[in-house]
Amino acid sequence: MPNPETPLHPPSSALESPRPLGRVLRPRSIALVGASADPRSFGGFVQANLQRFGCASALHLVSRSSAEINGLASVKSVDELPEGIDLAVLAIPEAGVLDAVRSLAARRCHAAVLFASGYAETGDEGRARQEALAAAAAEQGMLIVGPNCMGFTHFSAGVPVTFELLEREAYRAADPQCGGVGIIAQSGFMAATLRDAFTGRGLPLTCQFSTGNEASVGVEDVLAAYLDDAATRVIAVYAEQIRRPRLFLRLARRAREIGKPIVLLMPGRCERARHAAASHTGALAGDHASASVLLQREAVVVVDTLDELFDTTAVLLQHPRPTAGGAAFITGSGAMKNIALDLADGIGLDLPTLSEATTQLLRDKLPSYAVAENPLDYTTIGVRQPGLIGELVHTMAADPAIGSVVLAIPVGPVMAQRDKADHIVPALGRCPKPAVLVLTGDAGPVEPFFLEAIRAHGVTLFRSTDRALRALRRVAEFGEALAKAERADAHALQALPAAALPQTGDGRLPVNGIFAEYQGKAWLAQAGIAVPRGALAGSPDEAVAVAEGLGWPVVIKAQASSLPHKSDVGGVIVGLADAAALRAGWAKLMDNLATHRPDLTLGGVLSSGLDGVLVEAMGPRGLELVVGARNDPAWGPVVLVGLGGVWIEALRDVRLIPPDLAWPDIEVELRRLKAAPLLDGIRGAAGVDVPAVARSVASLGALMRANPAIAEIDVNPLLAYPAGSANPVLALDALVVVHPDAGASRHEAAVQRGRRGLPPGRAQLRA
Repeated sequence: MPNPETPLHPPSSALESPRPLGRVLRPRSIALVGASADPRSFGGFVQANLQRFGCASALHLVSRSSAEINGLASVKSVDELPEGIDLAVLAIPEAGVLDAVRSLAARRCHAAVLFASGYAETGDEGRARQEALAAAAAEQGMLIVGPNCMGFTHFSAGVPVTFELLEREAYRAADPQCGGVGIIAQSGFMAATLRDAFTGRGLPLTCQFSTGNEASVGVEDVLAAYLDDAATRVIAVYAEQIRRPRLFLRLARRAREIGKPIVLLMPGRCERARHAAASHTGALAGDHASASVLLQREAVVVVDTLDELFDTTAVLLQHPRPTAGGAAFITGSGAMKNIALDLADGIGLDLPTLSEATTQLLRDKLPSYAVAENPLDYTTIGVRQPGLIGELVHTMAADPAIGSVVLAIPVGPVMAQRDKADHIVPALGRCPKPAVLVLTGDAGPVEPFFLEAIRAHGVTLFRSTDRALRALRRVAEFGEALAKAERADAHALQALPAAALPQTGDGRLPVNGIFAEYQGKAWLAQAGIAVPRGALAGSPDEAVAVAEGLGWPVVIKAQASSLPHKSDVGGVIVGLADAAALRAGWAKLMDNLATHRPDLTLGGVLSSGLDGVLVEAMGPRGLELVVGARNDPAWGPVVLVGLGGVWIEALRDVRLIPPDLAWPDIEVELRRLKAAPLLDGIRGAAGVDVPAVARSVASLGALMRANPAIAEIDVNPLLAYPAGSANPVLALDALVVVHPDAGASRHEAAVQRGRRGLPPGRAQLRA
């Protein structure tokens, strides 16, 4: 069941605009509260950083013990500061922070950076202290960076507001022409880790920002600032919690549109505290999984490891707009070629077959004993003709199926390194597609001139083939995501189905928010998803009459909103071939309910707990799939598709997709299931109409987008049949769950309309 405390609509904070950070990142004035002559104090580190970077901001010091620190005058309290300071840095213990924030807010300080810990990260008492801080600042419109953060360093503007002692010469600041990396991390440790990793690669940086506990300034606000910054070309993010998901997604869409890749590491895939839902979909589509799917819908590159975050960011800095396509792997070793094949297969990186035109061009360049294919082993020809390797890189990169190139070669002796620096590296740097260099041999020494050539030509260097291929897999996924997002954008503009919410007999929603199967199926049928022919019966005689009209055999199912999984209590009887079998089946079904759910009784026309028994025609056996959707309270709807029936719990072979994915892309996702061979038929079985399945999935996604009150839909099984069948897909069972407060005024509306129809429990279902 959905959490009853979950709001129907996200809080207003999820939809708000980002907070502008111009005066934070480029402050005209800075107040250092807790300034100290002790060079190893937090205040001492901040002041030293500001001086080392030549920060142009007017600096005001606050110290209770010193009137002058390092040649600058100091005041004893915040109350003595001038009004309207752009940015205050609080290098003081937690005990004095709240009073300082109140005083700064009273003096119209624009923002404050809080290093102190002891707030929401420590539990309820700390959370209360943090809320008091946020409230004190918000009263005067003051922003808070932190608490429990390491501040930020705006390299482009020369503003280092952090207690790490930094050497400006160690970092390469970005400019609008070459662009650089913007770093956002809720963890100060991770912000420093990312900075050091990119600096070690020689990458230019625009800003490193640690948001900490995010009392007011969050990841979303910094992201918006980076999108507006001309020098920031790619954005690396470490976030354990995205607090304003809808805003983040909106910013991610803008990043996609303006060509600024976002690479995100978001831990939480193994989170234990997941609330089980009433459907398989809710249990399988956890919060982290839902978030990942919707982030990837906007072409956010969601990575699994720190190495992938480092490596993918480095590649995308050089090529922020890669095209879709697999990788070309080039080496001078048959052994390395075989290793690459296994590695690529293991991580799901496509090494495409080359076109005949590309193959012929390679044959013209290679010796007769070399095999012109991907991966390519160019043999020993590179020893005598090092320039030829660069030609091979460009030849393979030009193939339409290729999206990136990896060249794996040994470091070699000094002469070989000189050849590579003069001939191979420039060719890689000129490649129009992402082209990375792997120098094999782990940490084997590389000559300084070789490293300098690699950096001068903007070539991404790896010492690990594994890491290079994993990064290029992410780059390939990003190129594919960009193309897929454009198709989804076009698909999302199509008209959405107008089917109203499922209806009960009196127009009210079920108390528990769950519709009985027959109600959910009637709604799906209105939206064009085929369901079996059937009707609800209140007695064995009615059931026999319905079955005679449908034709034998039939199935009977107990119907109640409080019985979402009927088979668990014996509430489904199948294969009833005649009237006698149906009457016996009816009696067995009622006995099962009396044993397992004695609260579900049936009485006359109006039900008492049990709405009735659904009698449906049994169709031929087909391939059992599951299709479902879940409206994540924070992130929005996602759709699930996979192998259904009893196999879903055993194998969990499912794919999660965004609700507006175009149906041809849904078909691609279906073919990525482990059970995909079943779609085309195995061991003499006929294949199924995969496009029809994909269109049904798309219809379900459209229903979710058109009806935000729906919390979950679970169709299990969805039977799929061969192309040309009367109904290529058939929803055998359906569970529809709405948010508890979705229909507060529906009853009154139904009464005003004077809704006519069959008595409760007598709805007809037509295929």
